[in-house]
Amino acid sequence: MIGRLVHKADFERLLATRSRLRSAHFALHHVATGDLRAEPAPKAPAAEKLSTGHEGNLPRPVDDLSASLWFGCVVPKRHARRSVTRSLLKRQIRSALHRHAGRLAGGHWMVRLCAGFAVKEFVSARSEALAQAARSELDGLLCRVAP
Repeated sequence: MIGRLVHKADFERLLATRSRLRSAHFALHHVATGDLRAEPAPKAPAAEKLSTGHEGNLPRPVDDLSASLWFGCVVPKRHARRSVTRSLLKRQIRSALHRHAGRLAGGHWMVRLCAGFAVKEFVSARSEALAQAARSELDGLLCRVAP
């Protein structure tokens, strides 16, 4: 299962970790599945209060995230001033993460833009040259991730 990170707590947890890999413009953060829950699980109710019967034939829990991937991206305004550029970079990040999803371990993954692209080199806010440069850099970054 591939999901998209939307909760503030997930982004804060990822940003609190050290970046796993870096390139000229991007940083890659990862939190493994086992590290996702910082708080202990709630205590189970007493057995006499349960009305479900025998628990030997229960399906896998809904919140079992052992084989799932969750992706997110952060493109701050200080590195990409125009909203068109931020949207282009977010689309490139999401497509690169989906292309390389087969080689990534389970857990939360986030790509963060940590340096802006040169405005003199990429004059247009949404140019094919900028998209190609971001695509190739992201592919190079995600190819270096050890399976």
